[in-house]
Amino acid sequence: MNDGTITLPWQVIRQDDNGNRYRVGQYATRAEAQKIADTLDARGHKQLYWVERISSADPAGHPSPSSST
Repeated sequence: MNDGTITLPWQVIRQDDNGNRYRVGQYATRAEAQKIADTLDARGHKQLYWVERISSADPAGHPSPSSST
């Protein structure tokens, strides 16, 4: 993009023990997001972490309830 904006199309999602999902962060590349997810997952807590691409239909980047990448 040439308009000065930064595109961060990849996000890391965390799901807690109660099934609540939260966006941990947004990243420029899938590899960067996966590295964060792997680091968090290695901590051994019961939460689940995964990477998903933010759809253009959801510009705010909120996780969809049915997504699991």
